[in-house]
Amino acid sequence: MGRNARTASGHGRATGSAELAKKALGIRPRSAEGADAKPEAGPLSHGKQGASRPAGRGAVDWVATLLRGRPRERKDLAFKTRQRTAQELWMVVVDASASTRRHQALGDAKGLLAQLFEDAYRQRARVAVMTASGNAPEWHVSGSKVSTALNDWLATLGAGGGTPLLQALEEMAGWLSVRRQRFPDEQQRLLVLTDGRLKAWGILPQVECPSVLIDIERGPIRLGRARQLAAELNADYRHIDGA
Repeated sequence: MGRNARTASGHGRATGSAELAKKALGIRPRSAEGADAKPEAGPLSHGKQGASRPAGRGAVDWVATLLRGRPRERKDLAFKTRQRTAQELWMVVVDASASTRRHQALGDAKGLLAQLFEDAYRQRARVAVMTASGNAPEWHVSGSKVSTALNDWLATLGAGGGTPLLQALEEMAGWLSVRRQRFPDEQQRLLVLTDGRLKAWGILPQVECPSVLIDIERGPIRLGRARQLAAELNADYRHIDGA
């Protein structure tokens, strides 16, 4: 296989896996350029962010007011509605242990994440990103908007060390529990990228939001533990190659 063919194959895998992640995370299709407006109300009906609702102050909606009759008091006035969409949070846990160096697994996972971060930037979603490698997981972003610093980190991300994936999931679950008290209306999704090569695990922490696990294990001999992990995490399972 020539170099160009290998490049095209790798790009195709990354694009296909990114589409899998988008579907699992409920990411909206990219709008046409110049069409960023959101004409429809959000799906929520209360809280700081939610569906279209009457405002108690601001610009008076005179058409709606006069349809009620001649206003005599302030309570007779109708104000223009305000519309807000629910804030989105995309959480990502990346297994960057030594085993993910095999067969370009982490490299293709990075391509998937690059496209995911681009969509998060365009859709103004917030992200929380953690890597599981070495002796302990490491936070990189915790509920912030995508910035150039995150892309710079992704470009330098390498694999090595152990697989503290369970600890990473425990930290993410605890962090999300606290965050939900601050942002009860936020729409949250979790994406886990791992080859599943853990020696053993007990009861897994449950991250209480829609989740997807993308299996990045490759090679002629596969242990297939990522599929079991997905089942126990109650997450949708996908393989990075679409297999």
